[in-house]
Amino acid sequence: MTSAAPEEGYERGLGSRQVQMIAIGGAIGVGLFMGAGANIAKAGPSIILMYALAGVVIFFIMRALGELLLYRPVSGSFAEYAREFLGPFFGYVTGWTYWLMWVVTGMAELTAAAIYIHFWFPSIPQWVSALVFLVMLFGVNLISVKIFGEVEFWFSMVKVTAIIGMIVIGLGVLTLGFSEAGDTAAASNLWSHGGFFPNGIGDSLMTLQGVMFAYLAVELVGITAGESQDPEKTLPKAINTLPFRIIVFYVGALLVILSVVKWTEFSAGESPFVHAFSVIGIPFAAGIVNFVVLTAALSSCNSGMYSTGRMLRDLAANSEAPGIFGKLNARKTPFAGIALSAFLMGIGVILNYTVPDKVFTYVTSVATAAGIWAWAMILISHIRYRRAVVAGRLPASAFPAPGGSVFSWVALVFLIGVTGLIAYDSETRISLYVGAVWAVVMVIGWFVLKSRTPEVTDPERKPEFARD
Repeated sequence: MTSAAPEEGYERGLGSRQVQMIAIGGAIGVGLFMGAGANIAKAGPSIILMYALAGVVIFFIMRALGELLLYRPVSGSFAEYAREFLGPFFGYVTGWTYWLMWVVTGMAELTAAAIYIHFWFPSIPQWVSALVFLVMLFGVNLISVKIFGEVEFWFSMVKVTAIIGMIVIGLGVLTLGFSEAGDTAAASNLWSHGGFFPNGIGDSLMTLQGVMFAYLAVELVGITAGESQDPEKTLPKAINTLPFRIIVFYVGALLVILSVVKWTEFSAGESPFVHAFSVIGIPFAAGIVNFVVLTAALSSCNSGMYSTGRMLRDLAANSEAPGIFGKLNARKTPFAGIALSAFLMGIGVILNYTVPDKVFTYVTSVATAAGIWAWAMILISHIRYRRAVVAGRLPASAFPAPGGSVFSWVALVFLIGVTGLIAYDSETRISLYVGAVWAVVMVIGWFVLKSRTPEVTDPERKPEFARD
């Protein structure tokens, strides 16, 4: 294994406890707490199978990333691997695309957080809440990586506790029969109302793009590689526990919810957790889940600020972004990159002021296409890395993916299929239009960059912080 270069300059301030919870938090977000409602309405009980299927593919992606991380654990993560195994252009596009994904996701999550605050305090304008959260999280990310890790730890703890509580309460309802749900709570709800595929397999498959969106950010653990105290131990453990997290937090939670409440009672725009808690008769159910979903939104935005600053620094170190983004402040955080990202996320505050009813729809369409690109780059880089290892050109990783590159090919085909579903659905097709425009911007930017800085096309060049 090639260790991360100490000259990256970051503080290795993320301990095992924090990395584990960052990994868990990356697999639990608003996509589960809110987005699952629309998916249940489309697919019925079969949505459980869709989340399980997508979870298997996500595990393949993360094992591919894990092998690369222990071959060379760097904060640039998959952008660095795309640069090494596919060429400078792909590293440049991957870095900027992942940065864009988190900026627009940050806008969406700030908007979501403001909406959730509106639930308790309807007199507070959305833009005020969004601005307060933006400033708060910006400060957290500037202080130190330890503070970021600690805040993310507790954000994740709230989400985990909520889901485990829902599962325990739901199992109690099913086995002991207490609650206002009465005799309607039974495992037979999984097949008694139109069958397991009530709307057909086709409609179930059409939910896969929404299901995959729910898993966005699970790859964030790769960005922590350059700041983990012991990446050789913490990263494999975080990745290997991913199947358990998916089984418990997605498959397990949905199994319980859809057993307690029949699937026909769920609808888009409503959290399935809120509805299930209400049916069971939990006091203050809406307020409890609103707090949890608020936490999930702030967690995602917090992670976004963290990752965008690191990705911009990696781009700057490779002469693919202005040099100022490559500098660290006295606390060893990339101040300029975080500041720019937070400033652009602040556009979401302006949108909350001007078009509060439409802002969420405006910004979420971008994230899915960007996430699929990042995952595809991980898989293709892993396939190229495995070829180099087999040919004896590179050392083997201490954390090899099972089956070599076979499952990376399987996951890549799956992502192509999901992209086809996105193109087929008129409601989600807009993300591909945005992706096409972004691709044009990237190509133009690359040629401008190449004309001004010819060395960026040199595949043998080293990052700024690795040069003498």
